[in-house]
Amino acid sequence: MRDRLIFAGIFALGVGILATTSFNTSRADADTEVPGDHSGPVMTIDVAGQANGSIRIALRDDLAPEHVERIVTLAERGDYDGVVFHRVIEGFMAQTGDVEHGQLDGDRGRWGTGGSDMPNLPAEFSDQSFERGVVGMARSQSPDSANSQFFIMFAPATHLDGQYTVVGQMIEGYDVLDAIKRGTGANGAVMDTPDLMERVTISE
Repeated sequence: MRDRLIFAGIFALGVGILATTSFNTSRADADTEVPGDHSGPVMTIDVAGQANGSIRIALRDDLAPEHVERIVTLAERGDYDGVVFHRVIEGFMAQTGDVEHGQLDGDRGRWGTGGSDMPNLPAEFSDQSFERGVVGMARSQSPDSANSQFFIMFAPATHLDGQYTVVGQMIEGYDVLDAIKRGTGANGAVMDTPDLMERVTISE
């Protein structure tokens, strides 16, 4: 049975630090600049729920080509449509992308435990820091276990650097990101009615 984190790995590394660190979520929206010569795909996430609007992400195929290819494939197949933000931690990140179990009408006890019908991916770590708006791939304890789930940073978390694959950087929609419904408890699970990715599209 698939490890129940794709996605406790991120929290084994991060939650303890959250208890003693205060993150500043009012930083400028462009803490990490997308390279001026970026020519990769752009992902648009139409968010519905407490947050309503669109988030646009420049996918960094220059840093993680295999992971970006996976995200593009899942988005173009429509697999991300309707998937909830199942884990959202104030001052840290919002996680989504469980295409296997993450639908709103699915088994809530299994949200965040699945991937896709494709194999896990070998890590593509880089020196890109996890700043506000950076998008990373969630994984379990194994570095080579990322599949479909990803997270978007509310604030810098440099203790994640070199531990998770960076796949993108937000370029629009920080007001939508900041409005996503937060979860409760140490792991940030959203137990009632989470926000969701109503539609996910890719453009060049």
